[in-house]
Amino acid sequence: MALEKAKEVVSSAEVVVFSKTYCPFCTRVKDLFSKLGAKHKVVELDKESDGSEIQSALAAWTGQRTVPNVFISGKHIGGCDNVMEKHNEGKLVPLLTESGALALSASS
Repeated sequence: MALEKAKEVVSSAEVVVFSKTYCPFCTRVKDLFSKLGAKHKVVELDKESDGSEIQSALAAWTGQRTVPNVFISGKHIGGCDNVMEKHNEGKLVPLLTESGALALSASS
């Protein structure tokens, strides 16, 4: 049930961040997406009644137990380090643009 819910959420948005409200790494990722202007759906697992089940299902699905657990275009990206690495390598914005989460700016 939790895995189905997680997959449903992932398929419902271009960018999904499974997060916890008190997690500083989650905040970094959410702030980065906001700063970039990327549309993203956030699921705060500590606020969901079945949050721990969803987290366990994500671990079984992706092999990653920790949050943030980030998906772009339905593809598992990873956690904070993975997202920051992609951003620093200049690969995050093209991924976000391709997914439709980032509108192309008029200047490009």
